[in-house]
Amino acid sequence: MSTQTIVVDPITRIEGHLRIEAQMDGNVISNAISSGTMVRGIEIILRDRDPRDAWAFAQRICGVCTLVHGIASVRAVEDALQYDIPPNANLIRNLMIGAQFVHDHVMHFYHLHALDWVDVVSALSADPKETSSLAQSISTYPMSSPGYFADVQRRVKTLVESGQLGIFANGYWGHPAYKLPPAANLMAVAHYLEALAWQRRAAELHAIFGGKNPHPNFVVGGSPVGISVHETSGTGTTAVNTVGLARVADIIGHMQSFVDQVYLPDTLAIASFYKDWLTPGHGEGVGNFLCYGDFPASGIPNPTQMMIPRGAILGRDLSRIHEVDLNAEAEIEEFVAHSWYDYTSGKDSGLHPYEGQTHLHYTGPKPPYAHLDPAASYSWLKSPRWKGHPMEVGPLARVLMLYASGHEPTRELADKSLAQLDVPLAAMYSTLGRTAARTLEAKIIADAMTGWYQTLMKNINTGDVRTFNAQRWEPQSWPAHAKGVGFTEAPRGALAHWVVIDDGLISNYQAVVPSTWNAGPRDSAGREGPYEASLKGQSLAVIDQPLEILRTIHSFDPCIACAVHLSAPGGEELLQVKVI
Repeated sequence: MSTQTIVVDPITRIEGHLRIEAQMDGNVISNAISSGTMVRGIEIILRDRDPRDAWAFAQRICGVCTLVHGIASVRAVEDALQYDIPPNANLIRNLMIGAQFVHDHVMHFYHLHALDWVDVVSALSADPKETSSLAQSISTYPMSSPGYFADVQRRVKTLVESGQLGIFANGYWGHPAYKLPPAANLMAVAHYLEALAWQRRAAELHAIFGGKNPHPNFVVGGSPVGISVHETSGTGTTAVNTVGLARVADIIGHMQSFVDQVYLPDTLAIASFYKDWLTPGHGEGVGNFLCYGDFPASGIPNPTQMMIPRGAILGRDLSRIHEVDLNAEAEIEEFVAHSWYDYTSGKDSGLHPYEGQTHLHYTGPKPPYAHLDPAASYSWLKSPRWKGHPMEVGPLARVLMLYASGHEPTRELADKSLAQLDVPLAAMYSTLGRTAARTLEAKIIADAMTGWYQTLMKNINTGDVRTFNAQRWEPQSWPAHAKGVGFTEAPRGALAHWVVIDDGLISNYQAVVPSTWNAGPRDSAGREGPYEASLKGQSLAVIDQPLEILRTIHSFDPCIACAVHLSAPGGEELLQVKVI
């Protein structure tokens, strides 16, 4: 057998800085390493700042996941100060997080992942009438006439004939691993374009409750906007009025319709042609799953009162959900044995985030991006572990957690979808199972948003319009020393920020993000993270066109900007940011 190394760098379609090196044994991956190749410094910037301002800086950890970092940050400060928020503020946050989930999942499927399964050029040979028949057989979506698909086909053909594929450039079109017939390819390409227009309205919910998107506003202690039941003109007030509230209902319905009529049917239709990618263990990873939980029933999130429960699943055993304590030092730790960092306590020790270090004390040679050595340091990402276990986070972890905990809507939807594909529950432990879980979750959350909205309107109609709690806003009411953790289930997985506050200012701040859990390098015991483990044993049909690597890594929805950190080798200040 010949041995060679395949390099994919960068691997993401929207947000790069991720390098995958796959060592091949013939056409099979025998070993893989995942490297974050960019550094950031938000955690350092947050030190010595007012904790009430932390969210505005923490949001800038990523340009994609802005809302979830803001939520985690305000929750961390509220947890440290035991600062509760009004029920309406909690419902507004749930609606904003829910909108982020649905928006992000649809965007990921169509614009970041679908083209791993859909051959754009093949769509040019499709019969629009056949495409229309296929679309109408799986959904009642109105945009499905032969004329509609013929128009989409003409638009794509113009791009191809011009030699400028634009948004469809740099694909492995014609790759033998593509299995969809031309009609299915044309349908998917049309819905790719539909999703571009759809997402604009979905993003409006953040603007209504947070003033803008991306980077919506937040406030420690509640919601940044008030509620006015008297103002109906839509102008002249910064509060959400009856016009805005009605618009929220319309947006929720808009999201639900697209998920029900386009996203879910497309996922099941595409999956039916790729059942080999639903084989249990095909692209799975470590077999351990972690959730922090989200969508709480009250302002200070209680792990026992959240729609998505907190817990850990080990070794695929859904019969037992292990309790998770985000404050326990022996549970969550980050390791740097194979990272371009050194802890002051040494590279082989792990640190709980309250004691976490972002300082770069690495004294070795310049990071060798041209060739990564898995026996040495090879990533700017750290290696999080729960009780020593590598854990996968994200939609698959959450759907399994909901299923294992007996959440009836999840069980009903999952069982129905798996039956339609004629595959067992174990098929979820795979590359395409991970992708399907994201789709199922989008529907579960879109449907739940209706309930949160109805509860919010019920509160308003009974006279409760409170959205902010001023009780602990002033620092003189705070303890001299406090620490807390704020968590959320970001679309990509479990996200938490840990803050330590001394004398009214932040003394330490650490964020452990989903792509750190999934994309991190080996730990001090040599255990692989989910990305690395998921690629082992994968066969490549064309060695120099590693479409199969893209499929599996993209199924995690990588976003590496959140996961990397920076300070100078000597720990000196590199940049001073002033708030004007």
